[in-house]
Amino acid sequence: MSNLILFWHRRDLRISDNTGLAAARQQSPKVVGVFCLDPNLLERDDVAPVRVTYMIGCLQKLQERYAQVGSELLILHANPVQAIPALAAALGAKAVFWNWDVEPYSQERDRTVINALSENGIQFLDQNWDQILHSPEEIRTGSNGPYTVYTPFWKNWISKPKANPVETLQNTEGLTAKEQEIAKQAGAIALPSAKDLGFIWDGELILSPGEAAAQDRLEEFTTRAITEYQEQRNFPAVDGTSQLSAALKFGVIGIRNVWQATIEVLENSRSDEATANIRTWQQELAWREFYQHAMYNFPELADGAYRQTFKNFPWETNEEHFQAWCEGKTGYPIVDAAMRQMNEIGWMHNRCRMIVASFLTKDLLINPQLGEKYFMQHLIDGDLSANNGGWQWSASSGMDPKPVRIFNPASQSQKFDPEAEYIRQWIPELRSVDTEYLVTGKIPPLERHAVGYPDPIVDHKIQQQQFKQRYQQQKAFSSAE
Repeated sequence: MSNLILFWHRRDLRISDNTGLAAARQQSPKVVGVFCLDPNLLERDDVAPVRVTYMIGCLQKLQERYAQVGSELLILHANPVQAIPALAAALGAKAVFWNWDVEPYSQERDRTVINALSENGIQFLDQNWDQILHSPEEIRTGSNGPYTVYTPFWKNWISKPKANPVETLQNTEGLTAKEQEIAKQAGAIALPSAKDLGFIWDGELILSPGEAAAQDRLEEFTTRAITEYQEQRNFPAVDGTSQLSAALKFGVIGIRNVWQATIEVLENSRSDEATANIRTWQQELAWREFYQHAMYNFPELADGAYRQTFKNFPWETNEEHFQAWCEGKTGYPIVDAAMRQMNEIGWMHNRCRMIVASFLTKDLLINPQLGEKYFMQHLIDGDLSANNGGWQWSASSGMDPKPVRIFNPASQSQKFDPEAEYIRQWIPELRSVDTEYLVTGKIPPLERHAVGYPDPIVDHKIQQQQFKQRYQQQKAFSSAE
């Protein structure tokens, strides 16, 4: 058996600040990366072409990074349950390392891989928590249970010391020519394009692939926008967010590296206001982790509502309303602008994600799981934990001390897009319409028809009353059980 360690990349498409990769290098001078294009994930019906395109771009950059340090990144296109152990056995690898994941499928898959490696006498190390700052076992309530409310989670989470970035992989050995041939025989292939895999995305990406682009975006954000984040993040027409969500989803940037950047800018903060803004963004990082801990501790979240009241909620099944929502043709400008933004560029501002999710569930009374799936089919940053957590928060079906929260599209527009800049950007047929009409949604019917914009498909006031009525009935029914 050789001294080769294979490092299995999944949600950590980088060589810097990678806990598992650093651990592998400490144990051997010969570390080779491997990524498996998993049909179990790629052939699902909620895969976004934009997300696959970004992922493939990140893999290209990762291959370049491996070449720079003297090694390589192997690509497999097969079920990892068979492919990873088979490759390790063929190469006579000493061990396979990888970083742990919170998602139910990932945990089941990894247990099966562990069993296969053990049968072949190959070592493994999988208990590196790389994508989060604190493991789910570390952040617990006083009774040693998982948190189901964010605020006490945050207080505990922020009180814990955070790890520093780990050493970047460098000066490692790659495969010999003979080993490269063996790897090919064991299934290693050239990296395909997204189109080769059947995913067509011809638009631009909101974030360029790879470690360097993510690091540049982080530096730009922490030197420009973070000290005004608390207020600016709410205005979709303003470039006030980091837009690092896709990089964090695929682990193109290390979370310890991100946290360290916030600490550095916090230490240089010159006002209480700037400090408060930085802390707000840190809280968003904690929200991300809260949702990941929730998915780990309550894997049933992936299949439905957390709250009993919503497990059998009488949702509508109006296909025309759902399609109007998907296409950005509801007649509510702020809702339609947001949906068109996502459909066009594969990303949506977070304030707008809450608005459209509230509209689907509280105005159209449609099951949030349909919206959750549609988001996953279109978002570059589509992530099970974050997407599920956000949708359950908006639908009032998740871990939230305030069970009924309804967003009024008009008041949201007036408060967060007061000049209708965002609406005009994404709904070009409305650019000549008066601002007051756009932000209130009260566009005269003749003007709507003249520019080809639809009438509102529902009445917000009536629909929210209907939702509240159903909620109270369902709540009473659940309590009686």
